[in-house]
Amino acid sequence: MDHHHEPHSSSSNFIQDLVIGLSDGLTVPFALAAGVSGAVGSAIHGNSLVITAGLAEIAAGSIAMGLGGYLAGQTAIEHYEAELKREYDEVERVPEIEKKEVMDIFATYGIKESTQKIIVDELSADTDKWVDFMMRFELSLEKPESNRAMVSALTIGLAYIAGGIVPLLPYFFTGSPKQGLEFSAIVTVICLFLFGYYKAVMTGQKPIQGAIKMTLIGALAAGAAFFIARLISPAV
Repeated sequence: MDHHHEPHSSSSNFIQDLVIGLSDGLTVPFALAAGVSGAVGSAIHGNSLVITAGLAEIAAGSIAMGLGGYLAGQTAIEHYEAELKREYDEVERVPEIEKKEVMDIFATYGIKESTQKIIVDELSADTDKWVDFMMRFELSLEKPESNRAMVSALTIGLAYIAGGIVPLLPYFFTGSPKQGLEFSAIVTVICLFLFGYYKAVMTGQKPIQGAIKMTLIGALAAGAAFFIARLISPAV
């Protein structure tokens, strides 16, 4: 017997959080480093200034992004629990209305009314399954994992740190902000391209198109920060 394989995207919450953390981690510190490099020019200890500013931004950014992930995850859990409680209350107080809503859902799939009634009678015999059905198909809500908020915070925060270190590394091994920026641009552009490619593959998009898009976003952000800094501090 031939086995049929359907190439659906298998992206998970973890991958989504990883993408958020890495994309911002690569882009924002890169733009900051470029901007500071443009501001300090050939100043003494210029690399140290870029590194200090970059590390400070990574620390603040990872905390802010992680906290945002935690709050988003916690909000999703609280929202689900509130809606779950409401659904249990409604199937108890107004069961006929809830049954009609189930029938309306199946009606959208072209199932005839007599079959709808049979399904509703079977489904409503188990309150938990009935409520679960309503949560999924009426409200489009999936039950979040209990540790979703904390895992999301850690994933986004650590991914941001990992991405943010990349554009700063060249400044540790070069003698001036100009050299640091040149090597940083090369390394970061390569990483942006590879990450954009990986992101596109994981989300079912066109890999090359996704890679180019991610690279252009990072390059534009860094270029804008660099030239703005040079305009503000032209004498440095």
